[in-house]
Amino acid sequence: MDSPHGAAVKAEDFGLKGPRGWAFRGVGIDAAPGSLIAVEGPSGSGRTCLLLALTGRMKPTRGHAEVGGHRLPKRMTAVRRIAALGPVTGVNELDQALTVAEQLREGALLQRHYGAPVRAMLRPRAERRAAAEARIAAALEAAGLDLATLPKGGRTSVRDLERLESVRLSVAIALLGSPGLLALDDLDLKLSDTERAEAWNLLRSVAARGITVLAVCSEAPADAIVLRTSPKEPDGSAGPDAPAVAQGDADAEAEADAGAGSGSEIDTKHDTKSVSENDDTKGADDALAEAGRA
Repeated sequence: MDSPHGAAVKAEDFGLKGPRGWAFRGVGIDAAPGSLIAVEGPSGSGRTCLLLALTGRMKPTRGHAEVGGHRLPKRMTAVRRIAALGPVTGVNELDQALTVAEQLREGALLQRHYGAPVRAMLRPRAERRAAAEARIAAALEAAGLDLATLPKGGRTSVRDLERLESVRLSVAIALLGSPGLLALDDLDLKLSDTERAEAWNLLRSVAARGITVLAVCSEAPADAIVLRTSPKEPDGSAGPDAPAVAQGDADAEAEADAGAGSGSEIDTKHDTKSVSENDDTKGADDALAEAGRA
């Protein structure tokens, strides 16, 4: 893989509001390249919407952010090019019908189409295949996934993977594009304490390579820069408008108020779907569903 160059993540009074209220608001952060950032909060607190907004997949409605020098919401497309998105339900999921090897080849193929320079696509087929295999091998090593340990090796079905193995596969696929920012949703979902520790150790190793990591979780580790999201009020309105600030040290904290949902679109170009960046209302139902699930 190419040498990674992490993306700094900054935000000031960052928020997203839709027809049903705030998904999140008042978010502030100043994280250096190669940081480990955790978005911590309960289900329904807007965690996924914040992740999608910081990776250029949802358009914010308040304040601004900057990822890798690209300002949001003005340069969402540029942010998507440097931010690799792990599985998000309904947006960018592993294909359960594929084998692990097929999923990796598909990821490499998509990267060649969307992320590789034109000159790379003009190389002989055998050379392109060898380059793709080398990138896959390097990504698997970085993600700590040894295909030989799987029940059927690379022919193991994605649906048969254990949860932690799925996380490692997702990380490997994301790393194929040598991103500046790696973002994962629901990192600790269905993981035991031991598996959770392994997952965070994996992300620490990715961050140590220089790649900035952003992970949604229910409980953040002590060494992460933490953005905390708050559940919505019983009446569905946003909670108290407390500003959230997370500085570039492990003890910094943030609080993001959450509403019932967002009318902002989800733009997943370069992932598995594509929605026009200029249409603020298209995909509103999907965005509302994501805000409610986050």
